[in-house]
Amino acid sequence: MSATADPKSARDHARAQGGTRVETMPVLPPVADDLPEGVSPADLVWEETIAPGGYASRRLARGTRLRLIDKAGDACASLNIFNAEMPTERLNVADTVKVQWNAYLGAGKLLLSDMGRVMASILEDGAGTHDTFCGVSNAASNLRKYGEGRNSGAFPSGRDRLILGAAKHGLTRRDVHPAVNLFKGTKIEADGSITPIVAPFVPGRAVLLRAEMEVILVIANCPHVLDPREGWHSTPLRATAWRGAVTGEDDPVRTATPEGLRAFLNTEDYYRR
Repeated sequence: MSATADPKSARDHARAQGGTRVETMPVLPPVADDLPEGVSPADLVWEETIAPGGYASRRLARGTRLRLIDKAGDACASLNIFNAEMPTERLNVADTVKVQWNAYLGAGKLLLSDMGRVMASILEDGAGTHDTFCGVSNAASNLRKYGEGRNSGAFPSGRDRLILGAAKHGLTRRDVHPAVNLFKGTKIEADGSITPIVAPFVPGRAVLLRAEMEVILVIANCPHVLDPREGWHSTPLRATAWRGAVTGEDDPVRTATPEGLRAFLNTEDYYRR
């Protein structure tokens, strides 16, 4: 008989795990020893390393900074973003591309909602390889490629992980929308074909986002849907978030382009209620 078959033994075994620490888990309360200069440890609101094939979701206040780090060079951060007050408003990848006349994300670029508002901005980009075209893998695509597509199996898909993250906030699979992928990129060739840029990169590349609305952020860390390698490859993704000031009128990201300024004005008008 298993040592945990008896309820009391099972309880003792479970309690004995209380001090166990692994790399991929939330840190509670959040602690980080590499915050940027000027950021107080008291302002830290989230510290977590997301496992390969894992997911995370958080409600972030307006002005919060979120730093994502590709710890070992093979993570893919697929993002869904919702207006926390009104989740029917969510990230619109097509408008993000169209309004900014640019499909390649980087420092100074914005992530826009389907109502013309800025949901988040990219303040710093140490990666340079991102994707607004392909979305995420699903159970069927993983079954075809890896021979296994179940959410509980060895090769979970990006869509199923986003569904789990959204469910933590009362949202359903109908609410999961096309994602942007950070750290894994694509290039559109002259003939219209898509070249994936997903090979392992130098460990430690980081992206810094700023929440321009109060948002629900859902992150899946699964292989890019166009990863050409035969195996299922993913490495840990670190998320660190801290409180920050709401974007000011003279912020260079806000004023960089007429289109971006209009989107910021739409956001500011929303909060002028």
